[in-house]
Amino acid sequence: MTSVEEQIAAVFVDAGCRGWLRAEPVGEKGIAIDINGDAPVVAASVYKVLVLIATARAFDSGLLDPHDTVRIVPGDCTPGPTGISLFSDPVSLSWVDLARMMITLSDNAAADVLLGAVGLDAIDRAIGDLGLGTTRVVGGTATLQHQVIHDSGALTLDEAVGLLASNNTLHDSAAFDPAYTTATSAADANAMLTAIWTGRAASAECTRTMRTILTQQIWPHRIRSAFPFSDVVVGGKTGTIGPIRNEIAVIAFPDEIPIAVSVFTRAARSDVYLPVVDRAIGQAAAIAVTALRSDAAAQQ
Repeated sequence: MTSVEEQIAAVFVDAGCRGWLRAEPVGEKGIAIDINGDAPVVAASVYKVLVLIATARAFDSGLLDPHDTVRIVPGDCTPGPTGISLFSDPVSLSWVDLARMMITLSDNAAADVLLGAVGLDAIDRAIGDLGLGTTRVVGGTATLQHQVIHDSGALTLDEAVGLLASNNTLHDSAAFDPAYTTATSAADANAMLTAIWTGRAASAECTRTMRTILTQQIWPHRIRSAFPFSDVVVGGKTGTIGPIRNEIAVIAFPDEIPIAVSVFTRAARSDVYLPVVDRAIGQAAAIAVTALRSDAAAQQ
């Protein structure tokens, strides 16, 4: 490891988690900070970026009109801590605003409606087209929730979450093992972001829309916490399930090449809230981005 990578590894150790990271300037090859960046990791809600790409391609092909509306009944939706499943009444949203809900709030219901519309084959095609050798999507959020319920022996999702969050009893799930669930790698996650930021993922109009949506994510507690500056644009997506806490993002300083950074963690503890790990994700990203910016400045 380089001294920078050793600093990042120490941040993960101090936070009581394992960590995987890759950071690199968008569109530039051969310059990267990497900690097991090619290793398979649990994607959690990071997979929604692939659903976003497949949805954008469906807009391009005419399979979906971004401004057509779909009626959604909350009681029929995949449960989640945010978004449509919490609503009291049916709603009608455009396909593009469903994509916005999926990314900005990590809305599980919106993600599964979109996945149902585009299909897993479209996700697989996007994975192949972008050369994502480690990435696999086995299903949507509902699939992962059913796996967690089954593995915990619970009857409901709330009961399963409670069991898996207990540090007094050992519980595990295939949903926490990249060999059995939706998986990616830090390197593949950066490749997804790079394809969006460079316009390779879809048409120019749709990639602009995707970049805008990713910069509208509301969660400030991970990577964004390390860059609390009004002139720094952060576009990204979190992922959380059980002991898994992730975020992938592009950091854009004014007049500089944006930097893609993907951080995946698995905590030793099972608590629902682990702010020390959330902070560590931001700290690790900050160390990596600062080092890459320093190298770029030194070469000028």
